[in-house]
Amino acid sequence: MPTKRAYRFRFYPDQQQKTLLAKTFGCVRYVYNSILRYRIDAYYQAQEKVSYLAANARLTTIKKLPELAFLNEVSSVPLQQCLRNQQAAFKNFFEGRAKYPVFKSKKHRQAAEFTYRAFTLKNGELKLAKCTQPLNIQWSQPLPATPTTITVSKDQAGRYFVSCLCEFEPTHLPVTDKKVGIDVGIKDLFVTSDGFKSDNPRHTAQHALKLAKYQRRLAKKKFGSKNRLKAKRKVARVHAKIADCRSDNLHKLSRRLVNENQVICAENLAVKNMVKNPKLAKHIADASWGEFTRQLEYKANWAGRTYVEVGRFFPSSKRCAACGFVKENMPLDVRSWECPECGTTHDRDMNAARNILAAGLAVLAFGENVSGDDISMSLSCSR
Repeated sequence: MPTKRAYRFRFYPDQQQKTLLAKTFGCVRYVYNSILRYRIDAYYQAQEKVSYLAANARLTTIKKLPELAFLNEVSSVPLQQCLRNQQAAFKNFFEGRAKYPVFKSKKHRQAAEFTYRAFTLKNGELKLAKCTQPLNIQWSQPLPATPTTITVSKDQAGRYFVSCLCEFEPTHLPVTDKKVGIDVGIKDLFVTSDGFKSDNPRHTAQHALKLAKYQRRLAKKKFGSKNRLKAKRKVARVHAKIADCRSDNLHKLSRRLVNENQVICAENLAVKNMVKNPKLAKHIADASWGEFTRQLEYKANWAGRTYVEVGRFFPSSKRCAACGFVKENMPLDVRSWECPECGTTHDRDMNAARNILAAGLAVLAFGENVSGDDISMSLSCSR
């Protein structure tokens, strides 16, 4: 079944395009914040809810004001798209999927969304509305179809990206009989049930000295000066380097697991709660367990694989994979233990991965509401 996928490429704008994009980003930010303030005031002052049509009419009104004539210097499509995005943000808030929409800041990532009416793509050249020259894009792969929308963005490191949303037909991989359970960690990024251990690169620690040096220089710069802006850009580039290295490693590892295994079982962890630990927060955030499992899930769906999540309260580390005995407690510093029932010596992470695999297969056999007896039965069958 066709699905939508975004393809992101980096591009290098000329001076005229930089100026136009800067104006577009500023106008999109101003319209978003202005309409958001209009919605908030209308609710708290008159108890009125502003619909998308009313917000769009408000945009038409403010564009006619003499002091806001600069809104007409850019394409109107990104301005209307930001209102649609704001409407979607309110819908997600009222349905409990997101927090209340907040105002946009010029200090963070800037973006503008263009529909098919505001761009043309011909012979590998992408041209935006009100741009005289096509964008200098570094195409790393061909697009499967004509984009429905494109999003132009600029990160804090000063890099420009274009994201093309296209429809594509996922290709299912050949069926294999391999199954794997995954236990994520800090020392090893993950350990599989068949004994493979993936080393944790610790990208933040690799760039810690360079990041600290640039942060010290930034702290000494005068607020509002151009030198402070340059120092801030250098800090952002180090953070971007760390994020790119981490993302590249996660994509390679997740692709390898999806290619080699038909069934992938992982634990459903509450990462947001785990990063509240002040001693382990930096290491957990650097490991990016949530992003890793997210990539496994959508790549498995595209490839025709089965991705199973095991409940976070399942005692994967404390349960003996050989006999099913469960220890009462097991501190984090215990990396190996011997089962008092059967005498089997376990590596903590490998034993957890085997239990996660057995629990995931039990979930597939008995459904999501699987009980401890069902997992014990699955463990007995596997033995």
